[in-house]
Amino acid sequence: MTDSRASRHDSRTEAIMKAALDVALEVGYARLSIEAVATRAGVGKHTVYRRWCSRGLLFLDAVLSLNTEGLSHPDTGDVVADLRETMTKAVKLLAHPPWGPLYRALIGEAQHDPEVAAALNRRFIEPQTADTLARLKAAKEQGEIAPDFDLDLAFDILSGPLYYRLLITQQPVTDDYIDSVLRAVFAGMSPRSRPVRRRS
Repeated sequence: MTDSRASRHDSRTEAIMKAALDVALEVGYARLSIEAVATRAGVGKHTVYRRWCSRGLLFLDAVLSLNTEGLSHPDTGDVVADLRETMTKAVKLLAHPPWGPLYRALIGEAQHDPEVAAALNRRFIEPQTADTLARLKAAKEQGEIAPDFDLDLAFDILSGPLYYRLLITQQPVTDDYIDSVLRAVFAGMSPRSRPVRRRS
């Protein structure tokens, strides 16, 4: 493929993904169709199908094309502060348009489409999980977390309340709520000093 053809291919791909996002935001994912996306992008249906075999995979690529920079964890030496910063950024990203409604729709589609679920896990959820676990592992090595605490469980406990509010109850996730989650989690994860045994 020559440079000009590759550039044209890339520009069409970007136009199609942008059209998919625009249509989904306007009418909802349930009414998103390849035909509507093709019309919005100014291409034929076959141009879309040559790139994506289903609307779910097209929607996945479109959503993941949005900027998610800044969600990696810093390491300031204070794991609670670092987790709070990243959790706050993630909540702001997921609670507001365009990411919020699009991501909720993508999670919904993943429940019905195994290909979308696998790709979403591989390309977004697993990298975010690995980054959090790396920060927790560093904290454990620095003595901020009990040496016998299960870090996979820690991740589940940290992320579960946020996803529950964002995806199920749609209650607001405030800074105070994030702090309360962190306090509750670290009450169980913090190292405990062993009681001093009295000599008989």
